[in-house]
Amino acid sequence: MTINRRSLIAILTAGSGLLAIPFAARAEGTIEEAKKRGTFRVGVTQAPPWFSKDPKTGDWNSGLGISMGKAMAATLGVKMETVEVSWGNSIAALQGDKIDIMFTIDATPERKQAVDFPDAPLLYYSLAVLAKDDLAAKTWEDLNKAGVRIAVPQASSMDRFVTEHTPKADIQRFPDNAAAIAAFQSGRVDAVCLFHPPLLAARQKLGKGKLVVPTPAQSQPSSTALRKGDTEFVAWVDKQLTEYYKSGQTQKWYEQALTEFGLDPKQAPPIMKEML
Repeated sequence: MTINRRSLIAILTAGSGLLAIPFAARAEGTIEEAKKRGTFRVGVTQAPPWFSKDPKTGDWNSGLGISMGKAMAATLGVKMETVEVSWGNSIAALQGDKIDIMFTIDATPERKQAVDFPDAPLLYYSLAVLAKDDLAAKTWEDLNKAGVRIAVPQASSMDRFVTEHTPKADIQRFPDNAAAIAAFQSGRVDAVCLFHPPLLAARQKLGKGKLVVPTPAQSQPSSTALRKGDTEFVAWVDKQLTEYYKSGQTQKWYEQALTEFGLDPKQAPPIMKEML
């Protein structure tokens, strides 16, 4: 696409958000630019089991997002390039053409205004509890008993769910995830309820408790954020994610990342909805 006077005027009148994306990226598309550059740029942040950096070498060498990024780069015939971002600025990094993709980003209505998401889910994670070893927690009804103390972040989706489904329990509300986990660590509660990824790291750090997805499982998909407007790239990523998921490769990469992080995959909830 040639940037002529008419198209330049159209870009200028579309607003400053569009101008944050360089002309070259819009002219040729993400796939063509990656092949020309020789690298596929993956946004990363320290968050096992999704991304993990070796503190000795500084290399991003572990995590589901690392394995998936390498596979996509290999399919394109280029090398994966990791670009360190935060969850908070990853959307801006996409808009500013600093990265090509960001894994494990939930497709909220607000984010959909700024970036695109493929139709295929990346994975599913579930509402889970980190509970005392001797606490019955196979079902939500097991937890719905007087005297069972459950910690949740106040005014969160976890708070709303346990309030509705375990009204007989002693629900204790805390300012954030860390405070709720600390309450479990100190023994002030019998279980802490969060979506399972942060509980994986908590279980590893605390060295105690069992991680359970009570049934019926309450799951939601996580997705993959892409720069807005590149329909060819969105379709390509959608195809890759579908193939990884249906073949079971996504689950295998996840289990590999857990093992490398020092966790037993058998003790962690799966990330495929069909396995829950």
